[in-house]
Amino acid sequence: MKTQSSSQELDCHACGIDSQATKVVVSRGNPLSRLMIVGEAPGALEEEVGLPFVGRSGKVLDKLLEEIGLNPAKDVYICNAVKCRPPKNRRPSKTELRVAAPWLEQQIKLVDPWIIVLAGSTAVEAVLGDKKPISSLRGIWLDWNKRCVLPIFHPSYLLRNPSRIKGKPFSLTLEDLLQVRNKLYEFQKVLCHP
Repeated sequence: MKTQSSSQELDCHACGIDSQATKVVVSRGNPLSRLMIVGEAPGALEEEVGLPFVGRSGKVLDKLLEEIGLNPAKDVYICNAVKCRPPKNRRPSKTELRVAAPWLEQQIKLVDPWIIVLAGSTAVEAVLGDKKPISSLRGIWLDWNKRCVLPIFHPSYLLRNPSRIKGKPFSLTLEDLLQVRNKLYEFQKVLCHP
């Protein structure tokens, strides 16, 4: 089973990002996982390496997943809403999100996760079309296309708010991910013991 997706040389010109981007960053992790995490867009290191969430934010995400007992390479499929790095690591535009949407939709169909975690407001907007602040959506389970979806703070936000004090973003994200793990285990129990 292949657990790391390689990037592709850029051959897409639909959204205009390609004028500065050099690689399409598709995914990392297990494509057979029932848990998908969707982020915003690749950063400079992600573009260079060809994998999403491998920089500082990715290290935070991996540590959080490991802390709750999930292996980032085996238990999770990780991707971004936009597959190319926007210039200067800026937030993807509405047009870029719209143009990249069919690629993300196809990933969701192919992986067929039970649970989708949306890391940050850009991922929420890309998948749900919701523009509310992430602070008002995080930790609330949503039903979307017969899948359980949970918005969480983006790991880059946790880098700026590293306190683990209860009620702070870091501890709230850990609580959210524990909910995700528990729900994933519940689904597996039902599937294995109908």
